[in-house]
Amino acid sequence: MRIASSDIVVVGAGIIGSAIAYYCAKLGMDVTVIEKGEIAGGTSSRCDGNILAIDKDPGFDSQMSLKSQQLVAQLTKELDEEFEYRAPGSILVCENDDEMEAAGRWVQRQTDAGLPFRMLSQQDLRDEWPYLAHDLPGGLECATDSTVNPVLMTYALARTARRLGAKFLVKTEVRRILLDSKGAVEGVDTSEGVIRSKCVINAAGVWAKHVGKMVNVDVPIEPRKGHILVSARTMNIGKRKVMEFGYLMSKFGGSRQVDEEMDKHGVALVFEPTASQNFLIGSSRQFVGYDTKVDSKVIHLIAKRAIRFFPVMKDIQMLRSYAGLRPWTPDHLPIVSSVDEVPGFYIAAGHEGDGISLSAVTGKVISEILAGIETCIPIEPLHLKRFTERARDEGVHV
Repeated sequence: MRIASSDIVVVGAGIIGSAIAYYCAKLGMDVTVIEKGEIAGGTSSRCDGNILAIDKDPGFDSQMSLKSQQLVAQLTKELDEEFEYRAPGSILVCENDDEMEAAGRWVQRQTDAGLPFRMLSQQDLRDEWPYLAHDLPGGLECATDSTVNPVLMTYALARTARRLGAKFLVKTEVRRILLDSKGAVEGVDTSEGVIRSKCVINAAGVWAKHVGKMVNVDVPIEPRKGHILVSARTMNIGKRKVMEFGYLMSKFGGSRQVDEEMDKHGVALVFEPTASQNFLIGSSRQFVGYDTKVDSKVIHLIAKRAIRFFPVMKDIQMLRSYAGLRPWTPDHLPIVSSVDEVPGFYIAAGHEGDGISLSAVTGKVISEILAGIETCIPIEPLHLKRFTERARDEGVHV
């Protein structure tokens, strides 16, 4: 059996693992990334490419997103390849007056936190979006939101990391994480041999729970399925991201004024124009394990919801549809953390639908933790121990 060594082993070569490899290699660290499939072969290739603050809870969540937006803008100058970066801002549209009132409160909280949000009137919508349904009362805007091609960005991070010395082992499965007599990490046993390392980072996304079990650590991440429709190249319906305000309720588990089937499958409008002059339509949210088969009922509901906001879509051809899995956590924040019980074991997963959005800040934070320098954002809210502490405070046995 071949035995190698590396300062850092990253499990998973999606956009999170690739960002970690880039930022760590940039600081001169010896990094090896292990991927059981291909680079960007999982969630990172089955999603949209949004770098958003508009849908983040005001406060730490939105500030973290804003920092990641700034880092992604810097990556356009640092990475070796282009990844279809655009920064047109995004909007949330409201369906009724109740949502407009809630949107006003949302904007106030965001502006109080220092983010560039503003309300949009019905006339504002009509001026920019002639194809939107004319009965919509208004919405809100975040000016800093941007978009990328997620597959291209993942490859750009990986290829630049390689130039800086990082190694990527694809089609290689992690069988065990090796621990020494004191319970600290000392390497990984893979399908291609043993890699000695005192640092292993679990960036396995929806599979992070399984990697955690290798060291008897409970990682509270579950797969949450989402569908996306891809249109044919067509006329210009809109130049930037549009979501319905009800998407926030769907994301955070609130109640919406929609029919039972829409609510059951978490269907809410997400419209994203691409650099290829077509557009993506979502979204849905379902807990169905690791099933990635396209559900025709959900596709029909997404199309119906899209037509409600953009009636012109009933005449636009759809090319294909696909479904992907998002790594969900109970509090909708990722886990970016050391693991106190297993020295040398770290987690960078649980971003749900924000993996693309938060990839840059996650990669940078992990590199800063490992380098022992001040992190660019506070890391306490992202620590794994928050779940056990919360359960203890609520009187739950853990």
